[in-house]
Amino acid sequence: MTGVLGQAFFQHALLAGTAIALASGLVGYFLVLRAQTFTGDALSHVAFTGAMAALAGGYDLRLGLFAATIGMALLLGLLGRRGRPDDVAIGALFSWILGLGVFFLTLYTTTRSATGQGNAGISVLFGSIYGLDGARTLTAVLIAAGISAAVLVLARPLLFATLDEAVARARGVRTGALGLAFLALVGACAAEATQAVGSLLLLGLLAAPAGAALRLTDRPYRALALSAALAVLDVWGGLLLSAAAPQLPPSFAVMAIATLCYAATYAVRRTPTAAAAEPA
Repeated sequence: MTGVLGQAFFQHALLAGTAIALASGLVGYFLVLRAQTFTGDALSHVAFTGAMAALAGGYDLRLGLFAATIGMALLLGLLGRRGRPDDVAIGALFSWILGLGVFFLTLYTTTRSATGQGNAGISVLFGSIYGLDGARTLTAVLIAAGISAAVLVLARPLLFATLDEAVARARGVRTGALGLAFLALVGACAAEATQAVGSLLLLGLLAAPAGAALRLTDRPYRALALSAALAVLDVWGGLLLSAAAPQLPPSFAVMAIATLCYAATYAVRRTPTAAAAEPA
């Protein structure tokens, strides 16, 4: 295991994974708080479809990832109410998105997979964090840092609009535009997280740390910080577990740690009196 930790591929994975996890924890907190988890599930399928469409067209899969996830997130917000996608809008597009993804996968495997990246479909589905080189790692870190900074800038008005939308509008907060801006960040984060854990599992990285944080504290900013910290710890733990047991894919290991952390919160008994006595 010690030898693996010194390898460049592991260090790249650790650096990119830390940045992606930080962004996922921050975005995921508001995603869960705003009851938009189903949106994250839909974007996980959109990520696969976008990546396959880009590959079938001969483009970089990351271009398809970001264009598809951000574009679909904004579309869902516009179809919803005040920048909040509703289940009807998501459900109407869900099956079509899945079918489109299968079409592009078939098109790619029959026309372009022989020219390189033959396992790209598997990488998109299950992640390829160990395959990041220095340039892609730097790109992932910069994008994730930008997402994290944007979430922190929007955190106060977004929290206000989430907890009491009517009062926020009365105080001049443009809740619709704010909701769309947040959805754009969700889309970008979903595209980034796909590189770490794959499109099938990215919802877990968005939702599990945030869900655990919300179970552990009722203080919004404390929960936001805790969600980010838990996401980072999940990725660290998953990468170390994968290094210790190479037969475990890193995406599975990360999700296993995230699931165990969330399950452990059920062992924490918080009474209303104790919760009320916590300092702000």
